[in-house]
Amino acid sequence: MTDTNDTTGSAIHHTAFGDGTPIVLIHGYTVDHRVLIPLEAAFADRPGWRRLYLDLPGHGASPRLPGTTSAAALTEAVCGWIEDQVGRQPFAVVGQSFGGQLARAVTARFGEQVLGSALLVPVVRWGAERALPDESVVERDDDLLARLPAADRELFRYVMARHTEPSWELFERYVRPGWQAHDRAAAAELETDFLLPHWPEHRTPQHRGHHLLVTTRQDALVGWRDQLALLDHYPRMAATVLDGAGHNPQIEAAEAVRASFGPWLDRLANGLGNANA
Repeated sequence: MTDTNDTTGSAIHHTAFGDGTPIVLIHGYTVDHRVLIPLEAAFADRPGWRRLYLDLPGHGASPRLPGTTSAAALTEAVCGWIEDQVGRQPFAVVGQSFGGQLARAVTARFGEQVLGSALLVPVVRWGAERALPDESVVERDDDLLARLPAADRELFRYVMARHTEPSWELFERYVRPGWQAHDRAAAAELETDFLLPHWPEHRTPQHRGHHLLVTTRQDALVGWRDQLALLDHYPRMAATVLDGAGHNPQIEAAEAVRASFGPWLDRLANGLGNANA
């Protein structure tokens, strides 16, 4: 494992594991790379991947952008970082929530250099345009919720579908540290300019790499219906709609996510093997 600070306009911190083909993992809004660490278990018996977990500018250990924070500005920072770190190598990209929007932009920008993407509960629409589920709670422990500080309780209830002790322990480990570390002023700026000006897919040809979409029925933040429109733009995209998890399925339903994520990695690896044969 390595922790590195790199400068591409602004410093982007990343944590790296393994060696081989790069795979860039981009977390969501007001958290940090730790929210994606549960995916590491999928790599245990799949060598050959160098996992690059970013902290977006203004998140985790990365300072905010020098100018105004927006979806477009973060896209440029991430693409510049990839150009610097990955160069012309083929690579894959994973994006969670807001990071899913950035991953879509990365695929559009780098085209055939991108082997494929895994989009976990990606942002597609925002605000009143979102199609959100009527019910987003699967289990609820009122005694636990009553004991939590108000700020923690609000976020926990919003991003997790199971309001139980085991779910709270996962939240404390993977979500809460990034939430505590993010730059509040930068986040407020981003909230006012949260979507890219157009869908990344609308100005590029269909991407024929191997792609994965994972959504959940109880996602109170981005829902699951809007994301299905992405299937029209990725002919080789597999889609999974999980039941019983909220906005962090890679944490709350880790085994179910890995059941799709692992085979996606295998498809990418098979494609690499055929290309090198």
